[in-house]
Amino acid sequence: MVGFILLAACLMVAAVLVVAVPLLRRGPLTPPARWTAVAAAGLLIVGSTLLYVTWSNWPWRTAPAADSPQTMVAHLARQLERNPQDVAGWLMLGRSYTVLQEYPLALRAFERADRLSDGKNADALTGEAETLVLSDSEELDGRAARLIERALVVAPDSAKALFLGAMMAARRGELPLARQRFTRILALNPPENIRAILVQQVAAIDAQLATPGAGATPAAPGAVPAAVKVQVTLAPGLNAPGGNFPLFVFVRNPQQAGPPLAVKRLESRFPQQVELTAADSMMPGRAIGAGTAVEVVARIARSGNPLGASGDPYGEITYRVGQDALKSLVIDHVTP
Repeated sequence: MVGFILLAACLMVAAVLVVAVPLLRRGPLTPPARWTAVAAAGLLIVGSTLLYVTWSNWPWRTAPAADSPQTMVAHLARQLERNPQDVAGWLMLGRSYTVLQEYPLALRAFERADRLSDGKNADALTGEAETLVLSDSEELDGRAARLIERALVVAPDSAKALFLGAMMAARRGELPLARQRFTRILALNPPENIRAILVQQVAAIDAQLATPGAGATPAAPGAVPAAVKVQVTLAPGLNAPGGNFPLFVFVRNPQQAGPPLAVKRLESRFPQQVELTAADSMMPGRAIGAGTAVEVVARIARSGNPLGASGDPYGEITYRVGQDALKSLVIDHVTP
């Protein structure tokens, strides 16, 4: 648009010169000729500008582009200051903060919605639980688990509560309950991409129920469970990001897509020794098994999210479960 305006301005100057120059060249330059030239030039400039603004279809009066997400969330927060009893508004604020990965603020918003609804709003309860889990995966066995059970009492068909409840049941070893909840979500006709994940989880649980220990090599009586042990250090010259950012250490099978085999959320202090076992598994049917070659990744999450973001320091090594002892894992890279 800027280029077009410059071209139009050049054409306008040319038009003014075509009209004004002949007037200024007439005989002796008299005041009437001078004023006629000035008037013609002014009429061309002002008139053409007004006509273009009036007749063009360019949205000259359109409001500026929408504000940034952070500004919009701040605006919503100010609205809730004037109307603090708006349960739907607090829920929306909690979801917005979750998207922005502002988990402490999201938790406060969901807690406010929970109090206003006297503990009878499943969305508020599930939002609290989800925010706690995103902040610390250990909450799958703590307060978040209790909140999900309350949400399922209030709304037995809440898909999000059922999914989180199934994951939590699987972590506790309650596979029949986990299967029941995954199956219940399937009955709610989820999107095809979600359905495929649920079918996979139900199949994994069925395999475990049919064959105890499926997915991992059964340990002999009295044997030490399959484990990954690493000593996490920070490379010299690589400064940890300022602030109290969490350290995520997770184990994954490079031959299998999907969630990690195990994960832990820790404080970013170095050096520290970390051990991961099947007890740190996130999903049924996916656990550390002896004899498996895995990748171990340690990441300092500046965003608080284990998925990683640009600027996150990380390190990774390969590890053969059951053969390797304590190995060194050095955080020596930065995510582009």
